[in-house]
Amino acid sequence: MSEILVAKEAGFCFGVRRATDLLEERIANRRDGERILTLGHIIHNETYLESLSARGVETIGDGDLEAAAASAGPDSPVTVFLRAHGVQKGTADRLETLSTGNPWFSYVDCTCPFVEKIRRIARETDPEKEVLIVFGREDHPEVQGILSCFSGEKRTFGSLESFKKDLESGFLSGSGSKTPVIAVQTTFSLSEWTEIQNFCKKVFTDLKLFDTICNVTENRQREAEALARSCDRMIVIGGQESSNTEKLYRLCLRYCGNTIRIGSAADLPAGFGSSQQRIGIVAGASTPRSSIEEVYQRMSEISTENFGELLDSESSCKTVKQGEIVKGTVTFVSDKELQVDLGTSVTGIIKAENVVDDPSAKLTEMFNIGDEVEAKVMRVSDIEGIAELSKKAAEVGLNWKVLVDACESKATLTGKVVDVVNSGVIVLVASNRVFVPASLSGVPRNGDLNELKDQTVELKIIEIKEGRPRKAVGSVREVIREKAKAERKAREAEFWDKIEVGQEYQGKVRNMTDYGAFVDIGGGHDGMVHVTELSWRRVGKPSDVCNVGDTLTVYVREVDKQKKRISLTCKNANNKPWDQFCAQYQVGSVASVKIVSLTAFGAFAEILPGVDGLIHISQIADHKIGKAEDVLEVGQTVDAKILDIDYEKKKISLSIRALIEEAAAYAAEAGEEETAEAAEETEEAQPAEAVEETPADGTAAE
Repeated sequence: MSEILVAKEAGFCFGVRRATDLLEERIANRRDGERILTLGHIIHNETYLESLSARGVETIGDGDLEAAAASAGPDSPVTVFLRAHGVQKGTADRLETLSTGNPWFSYVDCTCPFVEKIRRIARETDPEKEVLIVFGREDHPEVQGILSCFSGEKRTFGSLESFKKDLESGFLSGSGSKTPVIAVQTTFSLSEWTEIQNFCKKVFTDLKLFDTICNVTENRQREAEALARSCDRMIVIGGQESSNTEKLYRLCLRYCGNTIRIGSAADLPAGFGSSQQRIGIVAGASTPRSSIEEVYQRMSEISTENFGELLDSESSCKTVKQGEIVKGTVTFVSDKELQVDLGTSVTGIIKAENVVDDPSAKLTEMFNIGDEVEAKVMRVSDIEGIAELSKKAAEVGLNWKVLVDACESKATLTGKVVDVVNSGVIVLVASNRVFVPASLSGVPRNGDLNELKDQTVELKIIEIKEGRPRKAVGSVREVIREKAKAERKAREAEFWDKIEVGQEYQGKVRNMTDYGAFVDIGGGHDGMVHVTELSWRRVGKPSDVCNVGDTLTVYVREVDKQKKRISLTCKNANNKPWDQFCAQYQVGSVASVKIVSLTAFGAFAEILPGVDGLIHISQIADHKIGKAEDVLEVGQTVDAKILDIDYEKKKISLSIRALIEEAAAYAAEAGEEETAEAAEETEEAQPAEAVEETPADGTAAE
């Protein structure tokens, strides 16, 4: 025999059950001559709709409302029931007008509280600043009703793919800076909605995202998926118009290929499940209990009573116990009390005084139908079918649990300092008084604790004392320490993320060794400047160029971010001495140089800081010398001529001899010129020899 498994969440959801219960109650208490109408199909289930028709319940459309209202009178009152999916705003406005004008015409709004929540979101959306986007079936009555509540720009999408496609085409670009307000049909696929939420959070920086899938729908889909994964065959029961049944069918088919969709037991294929198999049964939110029972009976030989026990074991037979904390959905609100659906055989009642301490508070302004509340069970009466609840009592326990959980998880809480005592302060956290000792308050020793009065502080719960009374001890200082640590860590991460080779810093020499100097470049980060990197010129030891406490301009030479090591240099890559030398000197130039070292083959002389040249021993004097120190000494400044520049090897040949010889040659040349000039001057100064004049006629003078 096959194993038959029925989903616990099969059948009417809260909204549908509420709508059918209201309708069934009116049918049972129908007034004489009363016509009971439904505006459209009150739920999407053909079997149930046929049973309503058999009992005289008529279905009308929007265009029939005026005629129905006109026919209503003392002897023939008319009551119209609105479907759980809700109606469009224009239709609701017409119903209100018609019922106001005719006391014998009335309507009952059976809109599901979860649907009404989305309609409220639509009404509160600002058409000037926001765009309404609803994911769901565009032709579905629920979606059409939601959209009708908003007068601004609005769009409907059935899938993430269609949304992406329109987004790429720029459908939001014409909306300027309007904020997308995104909601979802209550019966939408949970897995698809999760993908949509993740996508929207990545795409939009300014977004209002409302998770409006009914929690019953979520549970139904999760349970259906789990069954489909573990069963050989799946049966999905529901009306052909039912959107959530269609989604259940597609979901089950994804994980179980042998999935069928039926409206009732009559639609079961012959021989389906006759072999020994594991068969799962799920049903849409509009599927009556009787339809599920009929399918189950058809698939097995279990009696109706056994089926009822199986189906009700987790729902209608479930009850609550005094003292436990329960969750429920608000089904009725007045300023005197809340009525809560607990999903059990009893209805929860929370009186106003058990909700808030303020007697002037209005519950109708604080709660809406469909809201979820948490309360403590104070009294249970199975005879009356009610459970008296207290929201305040639940909050006391829940608020204390906040402290207990925070103590275990070391979470940070926020509270207000309400009192200052001799040994510390009292902080109100989640309605609990938490003692913070003065030493853990964050106030310096001997400081004034009154400075904290009425201040909002962050703290950690470091000790919980159960008993009577319960006590909690907190620490503000712990949060301050954590924040300081986090800030240091963030600064550290930012420093190592931003530091790059070539960056310039003004650093202070913190320590020196024989091989270099350690420089603090800020934030407690040190870098090492090797002795060879302290200057372009030759440096014997670091103390030759700097001292502890000196400020140096340094540049990042190398960074090892894994080992947190920084190598620095004082050499500016944009101001290399060799480049300066090349720009300033050439072969034949004369430079004033400083002797920096003497060798057997000559002397090295500094032309510019960081640029040395060699004066070969043969170029030191104009005569042969035994060694360089016979003529030169370290530190001496002399003039030398540049004989040669090897640009590739960066070597320079200098000569003192060349300048001596040039000077001698110049002097010799100057001496010769001076001798010649003197001779010329002597010749010009000597008197001319006497010459006997001869008369013109050639006769000698007497």
